[in-house]
Amino acid sequence: MTDTHLTGAHLAESDVRRLLDPAQLCAALESAFRHRYPSISLPPRTHAELAHGIFLSMSCYDRAAGTLGMKLIVVRDKVRDKAQDKTRDKAQDESDGGLVQATYLLLDPQTAQPRLTIAANYLTDLRTAATSAVATKFLARSDASTLGIFGTGRLARAHLAMLPLARNFQRVLICGRNPSRSAEFVRDLSRELHGVTITAADTRTCAAQSDVLCTCTSHPAPLFDGRDLRPGTHLNLVGAFRPQTREVDTYTIQHARVVVDTYGAALSEVGELMIPLQEGAITRDHIAADLHELVSGTRQGRRSPQEITVFKSVGCALEDLVAAELLLAAQSK
Repeated sequence: MTDTHLTGAHLAESDVRRLLDPAQLCAALESAFRHRYPSISLPPRTHAELAHGIFLSMSCYDRAAGTLGMKLIVVRDKVRDKAQDKTRDKAQDESDGGLVQATYLLLDPQTAQPRLTIAANYLTDLRTAATSAVATKFLARSDASTLGIFGTGRLARAHLAMLPLARNFQRVLICGRNPSRSAEFVRDLSRELHGVTITAADTRTCAAQSDVLCTCTSHPAPLFDGRDLRPGTHLNLVGAFRPQTREVDTYTIQHARVVVDTYGAALSEVGELMIPLQEGAITRDHIAADLHELVSGTRQGRRSPQEITVFKSVGCALEDLVAAELLLAAQSK
């Protein structure tokens, strides 16, 4: 892993879209969480508050593979000025989407020199959705046929591309904060996806009629009443990443079997868990497994067809490293 002629190479967003294969990424992530997780060094994600948002850095070193990488992210606060808000690209609406800007550095572990720099917005979207797909493979009912998505931004679009790799969905429900934006999002996707019925839905319908439900928003408070969920639903929660924000309520967490990507981040960054813990509604033991334990079979996932399951994704630097390795291999061919 020391091809010096690659030092300083750069991949633009268009390169990442061309080179990063969704199915290959899903398989690589599942394998990494099963086999590579015990050999990685995964420091806590760092946070720095900015005047206009928050700066995050995430690093990962795999001792066995000898690979090292770091992602740098700026998450901007939502624009509050209405005049400015009207000028925002519609793709930024409803999710962290365009509010998130990321760069990835694949580093030489001997020198810390960049072997590859990557414009990492699409990488982040796709690896997040791919991780949701891996969790869905292990936690959702095998007969799941309706996919529900809260959000109409980049993360929502990525989940629509990835989740069908885990289950054979016949219907997709889209719930956005803005009904007109939701309708437009549905029209766009209906032209791109064939063989699947895609419709806009209100909050209660999306929560109550989905077999697999993905929350892909930057909304700071619960999106729906957990009592509306039907037995057997699986949820992927990917939007909230701060202790004071959450996309689902305490009732949902209380009545679900909860799996997280990593314990450390889940217990220090996740409002969905930290708020119920502070309320005394759940204990630390309520978290049934992390993703490594789930895919390796050391902890049980779904226990019955009626059980509600939750996968809470904060984002793990191993996911970024795996995606970067695939890109390095693809652009070297």
